[in-house]
Amino acid sequence: MEITPQKIVEIASYFTVISHTKGRLRVRVNPKIKDEVSDVSLEDIETLPSKINGIKKIKINKIIASVTIEYENEIFPKERWDDLINGQNIDEVIEIIENLKKEIN
Repeated sequence: MEITPQKIVEIASYFTVISHTKGRLRVRVNPKIKDEVSDVSLEDIETLPSKINGIKKIKINKIIASVTIEYENEIFPKERWDDLINGQNIDEVIEIIENLKKEIN
């Protein structure tokens, strides 16, 4: 499934920040996500780095329900990640994600 910027915003609404430094974001994932966002798989999330510029790596830890995202701060700034997690300036975040989507052939 293709994950749209709107779907990324929806998924991020289930995240709580554990730690965040420029270039590395670690979040706890609310278990309700399994029941409420059933149309997105872990594989869909893990492949985001190949689809969006600026995201270098995503690591999912199923045991402790956390996700670590390594990103390029110059391309997708820390402040926009904070906005995404906090549900703020969503139109701007969606626009950034749209602009960073890679051409998929």
